[in-house]
Amino acid sequence: MSERKALVVAGIVIGIIAILLVLLGNPANMGFCIACFLRDIAGALGLHRAAMVQYLRPEIIGLLLGAFLTAWKFREFRSTGGSSVMLRFMLGVFMMMGALIFLGCPWRMLLRLAGGDLNALVALPGYLLGIWVGTLFLKQGYTLGQSQKQPRLSGLVGPLLALGLFLLLLAAPAFVFFSAEGPGSMRAPLFAALAAGLVVGVLAQRTRFCTMGAFRDIFLFRDFHLFSGVAALFLVVLAGNLLLGNFNAGFAGQPVAHTAHLWNFLGMGIVGLAAVLAGGCPLRQLILSGEGNADATATVLGLVAGAALMHNFGWAAAPAGVPGGGQAMVIVVLILLLAIGWFVTRQARQEEASSSVSPPA
Repeated sequence: MSERKALVVAGIVIGIIAILLVLLGNPANMGFCIACFLRDIAGALGLHRAAMVQYLRPEIIGLLLGAFLTAWKFREFRSTGGSSVMLRFMLGVFMMMGALIFLGCPWRMLLRLAGGDLNALVALPGYLLGIWVGTLFLKQGYTLGQSQKQPRLSGLVGPLLALGLFLLLLAAPAFVFFSAEGPGSMRAPLFAALAAGLVVGVLAQRTRFCTMGAFRDIFLFRDFHLFSGVAALFLVVLAGNLLLGNFNAGFAGQPVAHTAHLWNFLGMGIVGLAAVLAGGCPLRQLILSGEGNADATATVLGLVAGAALMHNFGWAAAPAGVPGGGQAMVIVVLILLLAIGWFVTRQARQEEASSSVSPPA
């Protein structure tokens, strides 16, 4: 199978899985949302106390373990790391902050749009703008540096964390929190969700599926290769919602969504820009973590920390809208992201210029 056909097949299968997970109990328009599910995991571990969004989502566990097992089988597991770790962690924090202003990751943006949520249509241009700005930095030489070979245990941190979460999910000790109401209480059966995550992890690892990468490649190279998978996912979910009567076009009354258009736009703008600067969307970071990339694991931990900050400080959006603190945070984060892009690009160009100067005779 050609790479493009493989991406289309992956998009179709992932779209079907997203539809099935909603039918099995996941929240509407949230069959598979990386940011939402990492936020739920943060709540389940007590990192925030928003009672309605606490659950050790098996989809994330399966996703990471599926990527790990596939990478191991095809000898693509490489324990690497050491590339601007703290910057990557902060980019993960900022990415989650933007996602929780919009109330969803790029995947959920597509799923919401395929369900008729026009608020996602407002957010999509923001996401594209953020990616486009990120590509401007890439064209000027932005780079966080090359990862280096690390001890194997370093690369296993991500998969081992996923395994630990699975054991906690099975044991359900008293110090792990489970929502009794709200989105966190709406869940597909454990092993069905785990299996769904495993399948998505395998497909995403083999095809390099990434929503940010799809649009980045269009802007940089006019390459629609990765976009074919994203388009297939959207069209399958759209068709499924239409057939099942779950398509509800409009702005108001959408599940786990708000109608503050400016903040939907800017929130996804943050996600797009942070994803380019970090080298992958939330999904891609989890897949890379499963492949042994400790830098991606740091970004995933940043995503979890970002969820905790958003809810502990009362910045996260809700169906009622975006709180004032969240609005101020959006402006600050946008400035910080632009500053990171500028400073890192400037340093990379200075180093390139100095290395091109011939040493004196």
